Amino acid sequence: MSAWKSAVTSAALLLALSPFARGQQNPEKPVVVNLHDAQGQSIGTATLSKAANGVMIKLNVENLSPGPHAIHVHQNAKCEGPDFKSAGGHFNPDGKHHGLENPEGPHAGDIPSFTVGSKGRAETMVIAPNITLGDDPHSVFTGGGTALVIHAKGDDGKTDPAGNAGDRIACGVITK
Repeated sequence: MSAWKSAVTSAALLLALSPFARGQQNPEKPVVVNLHDAQGQSIGTATLSKAANGVMIKLNVENLSPGPHAIHVHQNAKCEGPDFKSAGGHFNPDGKHHGLENPEGPHAGDIPSFTVGSKGRAETMVIAPNITLGDDPHSVFTGGGTALVIHAKGDDGKTDPAGNAGDRIACGVITK
């Protein structure tokens, strides 16, 4: 019976010392980003969560044109329409060139494109391999946050500065 008491005591001690018991939140808990178009209308959400190979972004969007669309993390936590230029350039803490296929890249904010279906909707997941939800230089929370931007066209994976992805058509602020 003493081994059982020792195990229960150890488990209780570990729980008491955990960040949750101290009232702290998990710094890498999922983050929901509300996405809006140039007119300020909601087009859906992106849920960011930690993945083994980066950050998983679960997209649930609508009212977009069918076909491929680029999605990038931009450096400023601002989404002022109609052109979303307030979001700045791609999140690029390492000063690299654009594109997941670029030998001199990629920007940390470069993410594979996704495809919108014929009815203007997409429910899909993409992996952002070079960002985190932590406190490091690649964190989307760096400098008070960043923005998630959807472009009119797909990303060619290599052309500076934005992969020939076209206009910025939707944006959402990423903050803690």
